[in-house]
Amino acid sequence: MNKLAHDPAILHGQRRVRYLKLIGLFKIAKGVLLLVLGLSLLFLNARTRWIDALASWTTDEILLEHSKAVSFLLHKLQAMLAGGTLRATGFLALFYTAVLFTEGFGIYMQQRWAEYLMIFATGALIPIELRHLWHRPGLVGALILLANCFIVWFLYAVLKRDRAKAHVTHARELVKTR
Repeated sequence: MNKLAHDPAILHGQRRVRYLKLIGLFKIAKGVLLLVLGLSLLFLNARTRWIDALASWTTDEILLEHSKAVSFLLHKLQAMLAGGTLRATGFLALFYTAVLFTEGFGIYMQQRWAEYLMIFATGALIPIELRHLWHRPGLVGALILLANCFIVWFLYAVLKRDRAKAHVTHARELVKTR
């Protein structure tokens, strides 16, 4: 068997460690962005006076008091804030932030449990990302989908290679004794 055809070089030695650390940093960066988003959603939810001030400003300064579209959008935003939709989304974002940080730091520290967690958590979101890309095609969505597919493949290959290496039994040697 050809070793290069079945066992890519990125699964060996320092390259493997480098890719694991890069994946960990990628997940941590996504977690930081989601943390900022979640906190901002929770902050906006508690600040309905901010929306009222924005509505007053658009009425007074921009002279859009007769614009039905702006009024409709501002009233929709106020209804979302009052209804708690953004609060629930903010808490969901903070929960997923905790998952991303757990995955990221676990992978960065090369923990086996983190590799399993990341395969399942990232793999479970790929169908959702495909659906999103189907309805709203874009370069950023495609790049994130490709990055997540690579992460799932890489971690699966690492786990499969390590499991196969652990199951290899060494041939017994005969030792001469007197």
